[in-house]
Amino acid sequence: MNTYPWPAPAKLNLMLHVTGRRPDGYHLLQTVFQFIDFCDWLDFRLTGDGLIRRVTEVPGVAAEDDLTVRAAHALQQAGRVRRGVDIHIDKRVPMAAGLGGGSSDAATTLVALNQLWGVGLDTAQLARLGLALGADVPIFIHGHAAWAEGVGEDITPVDIPAPWYVVLTPDCPVSTRDVFAAPELTRNCPPITISDFLSGQGANVCEAVVRGRYAPVAKALDDLSEYAPARLSGTGGSVFAAFTQEQEANAVLARLCPPWRGCVAKGLNRSPLLDVLAAARAG
Repeated sequence: MNTYPWPAPAKLNLMLHVTGRRPDGYHLLQTVFQFIDFCDWLDFRLTGDGLIRRVTEVPGVAAEDDLTVRAAHALQQAGRVRRGVDIHIDKRVPMAAGLGGGSSDAATTLVALNQLWGVGLDTAQLARLGLALGADVPIFIHGHAAWAEGVGEDITPVDIPAPWYVVLTPDCPVSTRDVFAAPELTRNCPPITISDFLSGQGANVCEAVVRGRYAPVAKALDDLSEYAPARLSGTGGSVFAAFTQEQEANAVLARLCPPWRGCVAKGLNRSPLLDVLAAARAG
C-alpha cells in the first residue's frame, strides 16, 4: 500500500528559559514553539512482513538510531501491530540546528502510522509515546503553537503572530548535550507567564553559551541583526529574525546568502501535519 507524503515541519523556539533542574538532571524549561512551513516529507509504504525499514540514507544517522524507526517500533509494540512499513524520508530540515527536525520526523511517524495501521491511539497516548523519544516530540504531535514548561511536556496552545522568518543555519552543528552541560548556562531564570511573553518578555538563555563556543553562529546572529532582532532557536545553531512581509524577508535573505545557508519561511500556529491527517481520515 502506497500513501501520500506526510509533512514534518520545523519549529522555532521564540524564547527559552531554564528555571531549574530536577534531581535526575533534566532541566526545567519555559519555551514557546511555533512551526514554520519548512518541512521534511515522509512516505510510508505498509508491508505484511512486520519489519520496519528506513529505505533512504540519512547521513550520519544509522537506521537503528533514527527517531522515525524508533517511533515506528514503539507504536508497533504499543498497538500490537503485525504489519511492517518501509519509511522514505525526504530530509530537508538541517540536523543539529535547533529546528526540531528529528523530533518532528518522529511525531509524524507516530501520527501517520497510528492512522495507516489503524492503531487507534488518541493524541494524549501518542504524546506519551513521543515523550519517551524526545522532549519536543509531543509538541509536534499536538500540532499547535504552544507555551511549554517542565521538560517540555506541559503544553498550553497559544495563538501568536505568524510573521515571515529569515532562518540562517551556519555549517556548524551544535550539541544540545554540550550546551545544557555548560557551566556558564543560566539555570535560575525567574518564571514568567504567557502574558509576560506576549508583552515582550523572554529571551533564549542558550544563546550566550552558543555565542561563546560557536563563532559561526555568533557571526550569523550579528549579520542577521543588521536587519532585524535575531535570536537563536533552541540550542542552535539556526538563527532567525521576523519580518512582516515576505518580500522584505526574501530581500534580506538575498543579501545574506551566500555565505549563509538559509530560507524564508512562514510562521504557522497550526501544523500542516493536522491537515494531512484530516484528509487521511476523510478517505
